[in-house]
Amino acid sequence: MSYTLSDFDYDLPDDFIAQKPAEPRDHSRLLVYNRATGSITDDRFYNILDYLPRETTLVVNNSKVEKCRLLFDEGKKEVFILDTANNTTVQAMVRPGKKFKKGKTVELTETISAEVLDIDDEGLRTLQMSPSLDHSVYEQYKHTPFPPYIEQNESLSEKYQTVYADDLGSKAAPTAGLHFTDELLANIQEAGIDQAEVTLHVGLGTFAPVKADSIEDHTMHSEWFKITEDTAEQLNSAEHITAVGTTSVRVLESALEEFNEFTSTKMNTDIFIRPGFEFKGTDALITNFHLPKSTLLMLVAAFTGYKEMKKIYQHAIDEEYRFYSFGDAMLIL
Repeated sequence: MSYTLSDFDYDLPDDFIAQKPAEPRDHSRLLVYNRATGSITDDRFYNILDYLPRETTLVVNNSKVEKCRLLFDEGKKEVFILDTANNTTVQAMVRPGKKFKKGKTVELTETISAEVLDIDDEGLRTLQMSPSLDHSVYEQYKHTPFPPYIEQNESLSEKYQTVYADDLGSKAAPTAGLHFTDELLANIQEAGIDQAEVTLHVGLGTFAPVKADSIEDHTMHSEWFKITEDTAEQLNSAEHITAVGTTSVRVLESALEEFNEFTSTKMNTDIFIRPGFEFKGTDALITNFHLPKSTLLMLVAAFTGYKEMKKIYQHAIDEEYRFYSFGDAMLIL
């Protein structure tokens, strides 16, 4: 079946969009959906051990969010760094776009400037920054890259990192992991459930909006991921795999698509998981409630089935779950 972008739209009251996380982290709500029976159970995340199969291996994305959002002139000017070629040359989203014209040098402060070297078809700028990015002058302008539906609040910066975040490089948090506490992870390990870490640096591949009406026409941006030799061995011997977040799914399925087994690798992926996709490395999924018309929602629909995804989301809205990055979670078995 062919899907259009409007098939993945839904209405959500603004007050359902979480502006801060549950406190403690694991006190968020948990929707459990069983694909075999079609049943939905409402619970709390701290009870997730009641539902996880004991033979499963929990796969988490240990990428750490970097403060890649540079705000100047009281937020009127923004350089959101997506990629760095070297200490001075970056690819970035900018605001306001009309000030960042090709060939122009934009004075961001008295000591910081950005020369626009190029503008691609999507409006992303290649900038030559001065001084180099390792200069201490940038520190006061660096901000956590909260998504636009969350008010900029640096006091929540640490809450926007998973407790196991280690490998710096993400432009957004792998949010399904935000619900775990050290204590909950210890309890899960004590129950005999193994944990494996992969790394995928979240970028435009995860959060870029879909603009094509026919979703097959959407082109995914690539994201860098890594699997270590130890993790590959662990995953190849796993009886059952529970992916924590859509980014972990992207790693698992990209690796198997490329190599037909888990292997030690560092590579880019532009995999686009949508209804009709055949999962080979994901048996269960922990994820948040995603934005309408997003590739993340399409991935969930691929895992549950399209009609089932609609049913789950309607239930979550009816039961007033909290949505998006700081919102509640679901476990799909």
